[in-house]
Amino acid sequence: MPIDESLAFKPVRIALLTISDSRSAADDRSGDRLEELLTGAGHILAARAIIRDETALIVSRLHNWIDDPDVDVVITTGGTGLTGRDVTPEALHRLDGKDIPGFGELFRWLSFRTIGTSTIQSRACAVVARGTYIFALPGSTGAVTDAWEGILSTQLDSRHKPCNFVELMPRLTE
Repeated sequence: MPIDESLAFKPVRIALLTISDSRSAADDRSGDRLEELLTGAGHILAARAIIRDETALIVSRLHNWIDDPDVDVVITTGGTGLTGRDVTPEALHRLDGKDIPGFGELFRWLSFRTIGTSTIQSRACAVVARGTYIFALPGSTGAVTDAWEGILSTQLDSRHKPCNFVELMPRLTE
């Protein structure tokens, strides 16, 4: 998928949310990896937080960032598995946004190349809610790297052709 180098790069303001009952700022390797990837690509880290795997907390934080004009995109890491405490997809569905089903499908296809059939345990997903893109990734550094390098790096690059998420941003709330 080509990048049209004749176009100007438009940085996107991205908030990172780590969802975990056990991670802290000192050991949030997936959050650190995402921050490194997005800032290395020229995007802006708009905010970063860590919260517990609790639906109400996740929904509240996401609503705050959706309503913040300085946040274009939210990327979450963690809480997309199958255990009882994994509630990130359920939280995203409470936002009453539009599902982006191709994101999860493509993520699992890419992930299959790395972890094989274990990818079926991931409920990675994405929505657009009130003009803000939200991508929910698994909590491993490998998963966030696969998602960034295989999907988000190009779809969040305004120069990517034939189309990208950035060019749709002005029309998301029509």
